[in-house]
Amino acid sequence: MIIKSISRLEHWLFSHRLLILGSLFIFTVMMGYFAVQLRMDAGFEKQIPIGHEYVQTFQKYRAELFGANRLTVVVKAKHGTVWTPEGLSKLYDVTQATTTMPNVDRLGVQSLWTPNSYVSSVTEEGFISQQVIPATVTPDRLTQADIDSTRQAATEGGFIGTLVSKDESAAMVTAEISEFAPDGSKIDYIKYNQLLEQQIRKPFENKDYDIQIIGFAKQIGDIADGAKSVLVFCVIALLLTALAVYWYCHSVRFTILPIVCSLTSLVWQFGTLKLLGFGLDPLGVLVPFLVFAIGVSHGVQQINFIVRELAHGSTSQEAARKSFSGLLIPGTLALVTAFVSFVTLLLIPIPMIRELAITASLGVGYKIITNLVMLPVAASCFNFSKKYAVTAMAKRESRARWLRTLARVAEPRNAYIVLTVVLIIFGVAVWQSRDRVVGTLQPGAPELRADSRYNLDTVSIVNGFDVGLDWLTIVIEAPENSCDSPEIGVYGDKLGHALQRVPGVVSVSSYAGNLREYNEGYNEGNPKMGVIPIDAGNFAGLSTEIERVRGYLKKDCSMTAVHLYLSDHKAVTITRIINAAKDFRQSHPEPGLNIRLAAGNAGLLAAINDEVEQSELPMMLYVYAAIMVLVLLVYRDLRAVIACCFPLTVGTFIGYWFMKEFEIGLTVATLPVMVLAVGIGVDYAFYIYNRLQAHLANGQTMVRAIENSFLEVGMATIFTAITLAIGVATWSFSDLKFQADMGKLLAFMFIVNLVMAMTALPALAVVLDIWFPRKKPVRSSGMFDH
Repeated sequence: MIIKSISRLEHWLFSHRLLILGSLFIFTVMMGYFAVQLRMDAGFEKQIPIGHEYVQTFQKYRAELFGANRLTVVVKAKHGTVWTPEGLSKLYDVTQATTTMPNVDRLGVQSLWTPNSYVSSVTEEGFISQQVIPATVTPDRLTQADIDSTRQAATEGGFIGTLVSKDESAAMVTAEISEFAPDGSKIDYIKYNQLLEQQIRKPFENKDYDIQIIGFAKQIGDIADGAKSVLVFCVIALLLTALAVYWYCHSVRFTILPIVCSLTSLVWQFGTLKLLGFGLDPLGVLVPFLVFAIGVSHGVQQINFIVRELAHGSTSQEAARKSFSGLLIPGTLALVTAFVSFVTLLLIPIPMIRELAITASLGVGYKIITNLVMLPVAASCFNFSKKYAVTAMAKRESRARWLRTLARVAEPRNAYIVLTVVLIIFGVAVWQSRDRVVGTLQPGAPELRADSRYNLDTVSIVNGFDVGLDWLTIVIEAPENSCDSPEIGVYGDKLGHALQRVPGVVSVSSYAGNLREYNEGYNEGNPKMGVIPIDAGNFAGLSTEIERVRGYLKKDCSMTAVHLYLSDHKAVTITRIINAAKDFRQSHPEPGLNIRLAAGNAGLLAAINDEVEQSELPMMLYVYAAIMVLVLLVYRDLRAVIACCFPLTVGTFIGYWFMKEFEIGLTVATLPVMVLAVGIGVDYAFYIYNRLQAHLANGQTMVRAIENSFLEVGMATIFTAITLAIGVATWSFSDLKFQADMGKLLAFMFIVNLVMAMTALPALAVVLDIWFPRKKPVRSSGMFDH
């Protein structure tokens, strides 16, 4: 039934070649119009998991807590301290420039110059609060007395280490950015990054002062700038691929054809994304070009098949038609598997990953048309001489001679040896990858290199200030109108003390800590009064004072906060602290009070890591289940399922081991790449097994069938894997660390999956055939088995 359907489809397609190619050309022109309009589109909100416990806490109290999308600007003196007229004047100018930036919450901007920076002190007249720099002081008339009093106020107010660096050479400006403007328009982070450079860094940085800028807006902008180099490396990979294909087939037409077909699907993919209203996320910019690599892989298999048929005496059209029919099943099987693999990414409730899933699925879906239909139909329009085919075939066979030796893996004794070695490697890989990390493993922006300006600024700020730039906010919920309930402060104080001792916590700033400080201040600075007041009236009065400072409580005290400032945002650091908070919640229950996790940028990172970790296993199970079902439907043989899936599983765990050794965490950027590696790896298995099935159906022995399969598709498979590996390996020189890491990971995975397909698959096929002898003749899944 399948063979008849393929035959009818083949007849129709090749009888209407001009109509097919003309329609595809018109569609490509139309999609190209929209493709050129596609732009990079980054977003803070779309990285947040939908419906996660931590995200719900963040969204419920985002008006009262510190925003997670923060901007930090530091004015750093290259020599001396910031306590000079020039230093404080520059800090004032940077503060004003930051305040006037678009989408900045002006009331939330803080520096020594803003009115929300004040110092509380006890005088003969009582407890008073004054601005660190009084409103009467202006930057153009700074006197030494003004500078000295400001320095003293900053010291007394506890701003050394927070708004002023510990060595007093730098001062900080912080601000919160809203992703959406009042008119509902979304911020363009790439343009915003340019504004940060033009309006803050360039005007104020000079030979005496550095301007350091960090935060999501700056980070994603720098990533987007680095992502532009993707095009350069993709062009390099394209040229290397073209040269390799020409070396393989010695035909300009056969060199251009698979590349043009793959580029065509890329145009369709970009055009469709634009029509759907999506952009191209900087963290996902690699995905379309990796899908392009899948297309080249399938294209080379088509060229290999066509050349082989030409050498057997077929005309160009006959060879193209046989290639279409012979590779339609394994090609469709491989691409549908890759398609299903990417669709499973939709299981992860993170909008950015879902966008990547749609992007990749579109690309793979279009590959079915461009590589399995368009390429052979276009190839049928060319005329190739028998001499060319015979020469190309002779060169291919001369290169493939050593494959006869490799095919000896099919001999039973060798098959058992190979399978034993593979099982040992599999066991070691599973063991070594058991504690792989989900999340980032490096401080700063893991997508950027350690010597990037952003990460150098981050290290400088972290070393210079006591307050970590990554913070985790824990919320304590209480009944409404609880400002006369001292037990809230006592409970928060216990929580803060318990978590202060956890490695990775630099400092704690909390509602309870403010209660201690204010209570001491209202009692003439008596250190004995630095405690949580137990008198309801006193407690309520202090809460009213603290409510003036944003980020610590809701007006009716139904929510109070504990902010933990962290040494970094590594996954291990955040997980350790989250677990400690959960342990405290479980071991210290308090009637009427509830601990909720977690806000702050570290809380959102914890939510992302949590979703990736929880979704990984179900997603991979769905992928393998889809592969198993598809293989079983096509080949109707459990041996085929095991032979195709087991080598892929081994390769996947070796990839996890590689990630662990090279400190590549499983993140929203790396997860789609691992899925894609699985999608490409299974291609090799399908093409080899398809030929094996055909030869077995013709009555050949297992050893002979494997040898002929290697001779027919082995060189094409090896050539494709090595070519793709070399192409992506050039990414190692990228300015983006995550692109460089992905280049290494993919190059490694391409080779590992190739080795598994050329060794583990035939060895397993032989052993399974011995253990479970076939009771019926093998049924071929293809049309042309010669």
